[in-house]
Amino acid sequence: MYLHGFASGPDSTKGLALSRHFEPLGLHIERLNLRVPSFEELKLSAITDTVRAALGGEQDRVVLLGSSLGGLTAARVAAEDARVCGLVLMAPAFHIVTQLRKRMGEAFWEHWRTSGWIPTEDFAEKRTSRVHWGFVEDALALDERLGNWPDVRVPTLLIHGRADDTCDIANSRQWAQGRRNVKLVEVDDGHELTASLPFILEQTTAFLRPWGGSA
Repeated sequence: MYLHGFASGPDSTKGLALSRHFEPLGLHIERLNLRVPSFEELKLSAITDTVRAALGGEQDRVVLLGSSLGGLTAARVAAEDARVCGLVLMAPAFHIVTQLRKRMGEAFWEHWRTSGWIPTEDFAEKRTSRVHWGFVEDALALDERLGNWPDVRVPTLLIHGRADDTCDIANSRQWAQGRRNVKLVEVDDGHELTASLPFILEQTTAFLRPWGGSA
């Protein structure tokens, strides 16, 4: 199950590449739409609820593949739901509120808080849109309830670019440190990991081999 990132969608470059790569190998990658309840009113709690609802019955088992915000979501869900048996995280957005504030700067951040809205590029719709301040409040509430670092115990492949200027690789390094179930692979790439896509497919193929198909 593939979880896309912020301002992205189920038909993102990585999502489509993963689906097309694994379908002939007998592994179906379901690509969820996580623009919930809408892109403008986006909330991390609604995203995690959507993923949990898609996991199936109590006996079902799922490997989650997540990019950026989708990576954070995958880790959050895996920490609480035993149906998740493995993770592939690509540039996960750990400490997302801190990351956003750092990138925006205090003036822009304060404008978002006081006005309630911030303009942003919607890559899925290929247009300029906006996101409500409620996204921040909701994410902070989740951090307060669940802790800043998802306590993941399942096998995890984590791929992150050293030149990522959106989600600091230092957070992935810190989260992976001391977790024997996590394999951190660093690549010379930015946040989108576009140049590393063939390598990601190769690494993910090897990681998913125990879960079936001819992969």
